[in-house]
Amino acid sequence: MLRVLMVLVPLALSIYAFIDCISTDEKEIRYIPKPLWAILVLLFPLVGSISWLLVGKDRTARRAAGGRPGGWVAPDDNPEFLKSLKEEKSSKEPEPEPEPEPEEAPGDKVDERLLEDWEADLRRREEELKRRQRDEDGGKD
Repeated sequence: MLRVLMVLVPLALSIYAFIDCISTDEKEIRYIPKPLWAILVLLFPLVGSISWLLVGKDRTARRAAGGRPGGWVAPDDNPEFLKSLKEEKSSKEPEPEPEPEPEEAPGDKVDERLLEDWEADLRRREEELKRRQRDEDGGKD
């Protein structure tokens, strides 16, 4: 069990240090360039990883910023982005014009006349059905 830990701990440490080295911004790296740190971590896993974690990365910059890394912010959390959206929307949308009063189109009179004819035809058919029902009911008694 101890032999397994002696292999896994340095391996995990070197993987963590390598990924941390690659994902770190160039401005936060101290003493030697980023590619050399990555090679050092890969060639000398235990020594390279420990040296990277202790001296390779400038960790004081993050602490001074309140522990929050600066950089990308989601658009819905970014007040500048939301402000730009509002400005863009207001500049693209013209003022709504008041709707003009509806005027009667020439087809409106024809449509109204057609509707009146249909209603009259429907009333006539309903009366005819009622008359038939009364005649049938009266003939049965």
